Amino acid sequence: MTGVSLGFSLEPLSVPLDSLLPSRKTPEGLFTSRKFKQIRSSIEEIGLIEPLSVTPVIRDSGQHMLLDGHIRLIALRNLSFSDAPCLVATDDEGYTYNTRINRLSTIQEHLMIRRAVERGVSPDRLAKALNMDVSQIVKRMNLLDGICPEAAEMLKDRQFSTEISRMLRKMKPTRQVECVELMVAANTVTTAYAEAMLVATPAELLLEGKKTLKLAGVTQEQLAKMEREMASLQGQYKMVEQTYGQDVLNLVLARGYLLKLLENKAASQYIQKWQADVLAEFESIVRTVALDH
Repeated sequence: MTGVSLGFSLEPLSVPLDSLLPSRKTPEGLFTSRKFKQIRSSIEEIGLIEPLSVTPVIRDSGQHMLLDGHIRLIALRNLSFSDAPCLVATDDEGYTYNTRINRLSTIQEHLMIRRAVERGVSPDRLAKALNMDVSQIVKRMNLLDGICPEAAEMLKDRQFSTEISRMLRKMKPTRQVECVELMVAANTVTTAYAEAMLVATPAELLLEGKKTLKLAGVTQEQLAKMEREMASLQGQYKMVEQTYGQDVLNLVLARGYLLKLLENKAASQYIQKWQADVLAEFESIVRTVALDH
């Protein structure tokens, strides 16, 4: 078995900033964007954490083409740095490495902030490094306080507002799980959705046992209807969840059958002649390589 070659050097190389050639233009409004200010503040406070990614040196000019880290490079120049640590690519792929990496989830960010504070980094210093208000650091530190483990597990790979945690804390654990299941199933992990579900939560499923939150412009009749529809939606979700595995198995078997059918030249020609639209649908199903979960 042959080994897998690395796509870049193991050790960073210190490269003068003047020897780095950006591979794309600076976007308009970058210097006033929150992302740039956050990166600049982080570098100014604790230094560059992630090295830049560059091509091997170009012989004619002695420079490196920058593959990834354009905003970091601009921030470094803005802070008057003279050089930067770089990982040198060992292949010819000129893509942005970070497009192949999932961004930090909200819970991962929470864990990193908690770990930093436990190791002695003050919330004030973290706030300065991340260009945030201290109150936002505190909210991220306490993100999972009062959230049941099952709900936290379902949210672990998601990015969401800390306001969602605040609303979930008002619910009992079973209701937290129900709400997160619905948000994830609808792929709508938003504050507005969480607020609507909090309003629609029966009093017996709230920690304080009474309802105090109201949505502007929503009458008691509309609220009662919302609660009934939410209960119905939860029932439908449970039914789909129970049959999902069997439905996927049936679809996989159907795809296999259609694949063999279309490989039969006589059958394929017959369907093409008499039911061309059906053949197009069959071919579309066969081309399906994977099913979204």
